[in-house]
Amino acid sequence: MYCKNCGSAVEQGAAICTNCGVPVGQGGNYCANCGNQVQPGAAVCMACGFATNSAVKAPAMPGAKSKMAAGLLGIFLGAFGVHNFYLGYTGKAVAQLLITVLSCFMLSEVSAIWGLIEGIMILCGNINTDADGNQLAD
Repeated sequence: MYCKNCGSAVEQGAAICTNCGVPVGQGGNYCANCGNQVQPGAAVCMACGFATNSAVKAPAMPGAKSKMAAGLLGIFLGAFGVHNFYLGYTGKAVAQLLITVLSCFMLSEVSAIWGLIEGIMILCGNINTDADGNQLAD
C-alpha cells in the first residue's frame, strides 16, 4: 500500500503516512496500489488500473464524528450552534449562540436559518470534515 499524498510505502493498517504525516487514504497525487503518480482528477491509475480518489470515497477514520448527527443538530438546534460545537468549529458556534442569546432571542431566526442551511449542507456532503480535517462518518 502506498500514500496517496506522497507515494511512499505505507504499512498495512497504519493511520498516517510516516513520510508526510497525512492520514492514509487522503490525497490524490499518487496511486495507493502501485505508488506511481496519477493525473489530477483521473478515475484510475494509468500504470496499474487501480481506482483513484475520484472514483472511490476514502473510509472514515475510527472514532469519526457522524454526518447524520451533525446535520440533524444543525437543523434542529442550529440557532444555538450545537452542530458547530460538535464538529469543533467553536468560533462559529459561539457566534451563533451569542447572536441568539444576547439579542434576547429576537435574532434567533438569523442563527436558526444559518444552522438550517449548514445542517442541510452537512447532510448533502458539501461540508464533510470536522474542524481537525477528519472525514465525517456516514
